[in-house]
Amino acid sequence: MKGGSKVVVEKHRHEGVFVARGKEDALVTRNMVVGESVYGEKRISVDEADGTKTEYRVWNPFRSKIAAGILGGLDAIHIKPGSKLLYLGGASGTTVSHCSDLVGPEGTVYAVEFSHRSGRDLVNMAKKRTNVIPIIEDARHPQKYRMLIGMVDTIFADVAQPDQARIVGLNAQYFLKQGGNFMISIKASCIDSTAAPEAVFAREVKKLQTEGFKPAEQLTLEPYERDHAMVVGAYRVSKKKSS
Repeated sequence: MKGGSKVVVEKHRHEGVFVARGKEDALVTRNMVVGESVYGEKRISVDEADGTKTEYRVWNPFRSKIAAGILGGLDAIHIKPGSKLLYLGGASGTTVSHCSDLVGPEGTVYAVEFSHRSGRDLVNMAKKRTNVIPIIEDARHPQKYRMLIGMVDTIFADVAQPDQARIVGLNAQYFLKQGGNFMISIKASCIDSTAAPEAVFAREVKKLQTEGFKPAEQLTLEPYERDHAMVVGAYRVSKKKSS
């Protein structure tokens, strides 16, 4: 996809997300580090009416669960300019970098990743993106990184572990503000490979509810991810947060 005058970039209904309309439409984010690709993604430079140029990065839904959720029709993603986001399962930073674009210079993305190999890529990406705080730790032990993170507006989780709901609940107790929001990507086979995905998703939603989450919407990530669902909602805590 080439930029210039042939491509028209329009605002998506999710703030901070855009759609590039050309020969084929593409989901894009405004590049916070102009001139840099993170994972070989295409960049589009668009001529603005005032003579300046704005650069966008194509957001591939086959490589990002959040992009897949947006194209799947999520009503809300709760990640927007100025947001403070805790991202559990940051991997090498592909989607984290787009979240960095989304929250912009006024926002912050705290990205937790357990694997040191993926973590190296995450740390290198964060060197050029000052709003990304990479944390190479096990998300099961949020007390280990509690001093690095303030209260956040939203938690996104993609940790693909059988006890994912508990992991997200633990982190929410420490970091998610009352009335904050969550997005969780559920991979059915990681939780129970013997049960139907729909049954796994239903069980996980119940577990989330016991952790103080109030799911508001759920959708599958087909055709981008097989047997995955995204669950989005709000957080309400009945007991006092851990200090």
